[in-house]
Amino acid sequence: MDLGLQGRCALVMGATRGLGRAIAQTLVDEGMAVAIAARDRDVLARTAQQLGARPYAADFNRPQAVRELVRDVHADLGPLDLLVVNSGGPPKGSALDATAADWRAAFEQVWLPATEAIAAALPGMIERRRGRIVIVTSVAAVEPEPGLVYSNSLRPGLHGLVNALSRDVAHAGVTVNAVMPGYMNTQRVADIGADFEAMQRRIPAARYGNPDELAALVAFLASARAGYITGQAIACDGGLLKSI
Repeated sequence: MDLGLQGRCALVMGATRGLGRAIAQTLVDEGMAVAIAARDRDVLARTAQQLGARPYAADFNRPQAVRELVRDVHADLGPLDLLVVNSGGPPKGSALDATAADWRAAFEQVWLPATEAIAAALPGMIERRRGRIVIVTSVAAVEPEPGLVYSNSLRPGLHGLVNALSRDVAHAGVTVNAVMPGYMNTQRVADIGADFEAMQRRIPAARYGNPDELAALVAFLASARAGYITGQAIACDGGLLKSI
């Protein structure tokens, strides 16, 4: 299927490994001009060379840096057609142990990069009456996972943002969606100490997902064919979610 992405411009945040890297690679393969952003300049430069993307170093925990990132990509590559917000997952934790500083750090990692990047990218999309925003969240936003209190608490708010924002910008040809990865073959899943055998029993597909499977979903949402899909949170989880 030709998604019609050739020559379009995308920014993928958190793209040096895991899901972000897979998304960036898929978009490059579809013919998009892709900017990737992360904090580590050396890793970022190597990844960009491997993918055929443009590197932009940015500290997502600094709101001004996120806005500057979007402006720099616009100046170098042209107006953004697609913004992929992927800021990584917060650490494990329990509500019983969480301090105010822990909550603030999680908010700055999960929430602010999304809202700041969207605020910088959206005016140009509205002006051109064309644009796609995709936020990578987690199945934990719908069905909380043990030991992931920060993700369980903050990511549902991003889904509220997706739904509310989508209603405000749909008239301008801009769609806003979230994608919810389940347990994928990424370092993030290893970092939270997921038990592979136990997860195989929980996941109807009986396996972890591959990052390029989520990337294919993002690429479709970026296409003109997905122009009537907005305000949604779509899972890529092998059937893990039980809710209707």
